[in-house]
Amino acid sequence: MSSRPGPAFRAGDVLLLTRAASPQFVVPVRVRVIREIPDRHPPYGWTWVEAYQLDHRDLAIARRELFVLIEGTRQDIPPSGSLIRRPRSRGRSSR
Repeated sequence: MSSRPGPAFRAGDVLLLTRAASPQFVVPVRVRVIREIPDRHPPYGWTWVEAYQLDHRDLAIARRELFVLIEGTRQDIPPSGSLIRRPRSRGRSSR
């Protein structure tokens, strides 16, 4: 039995998961990978990932462990700047 040469995903990768990745994704979801879980030994072509599920603003709404078919996942490139935008905190105003 051969093993994959390395992890399929890196921390920070944004993936679009549909039914091609697993039957559980009837409604597609976007996730940001935290890490691939190396302790589990899935069948060849499948993997476990720990990820944050993202909402429409690219904000994390849930932390999940997902079992996915690697070839069924799709890298999703977010619009430029969407991962960086954060509301600015208001400091003391000078009066």
